[in-house]
Amino acid sequence: MNLAPYIDHTILKPDTSEADVLKLCEEAVRFGFAAICIPPYFVRKCKQVLKESNVKIATVVGFPLGYAHTPAKVEEARRAIDEGADEIDMVINIIALKAGDMNYLKNELTSAATIVQLRGGKLKVILETGLLTDEEIITACKLCTELSVDFVKTSTGFVEQGATVEVVKLLRANLPRSIKIKASGGIRDAAFAIELINAGADRIGTSSGVRMMEKEGE
Repeated sequence: MNLAPYIDHTILKPDTSEADVLKLCEEAVRFGFAAICIPPYFVRKCKQVLKESNVKIATVVGFPLGYAHTPAKVEEARRAIDEGADEIDMVINIIALKAGDMNYLKNELTSAATIVQLRGGKLKVILETGLLTDEEIITACKLCTELSVDFVKTSTGFVEQGATVEVVKLLRANLPRSIKIKASGGIRDAAFAIELINAGADRIGTSSGVRMMEKEGE
């Protein structure tokens, strides 16, 4: 399997440098990755660097904890799209989800989806599945289906349990095909990435994409 079209080539370290993201862009173009996923600070720079390529630019909102107020998340998303991001990976308000506050979450996701999609972007909603019960994951899937987000994403990568085959299968069983799945968190080798794709993942968020591609070429 050619993994390159599935990979969101990712760097989200708090001490990420411009040299880091320029290297990330070069690698994404060289290997033909679907997207890069970077801190919002670097969106404008990466837009300039990648303007002649097909590599999408993804960035994060409400990251990594998810509990910023809705207006703050919406403004983060608006600014990122206006600066050149194609895709927004936004952490859902996990506290509200666990509290069963559906009205809060409907407002959050509707507001974010509107600002992103009307500007031509894609909204990926990060659930942080390692902190959720199966019932909470299914509730989130129903909400995302109702509000027509573009992707549901498993994890930020900042919580110990990231993507699992079981979670991806659960997501796929509870989402329509129109909503794609991004698996992320702890994906470090091609074999695991392929397992996740076979389970239903449409994208793989990883910082190990280059290593995977080099192993494929051996």
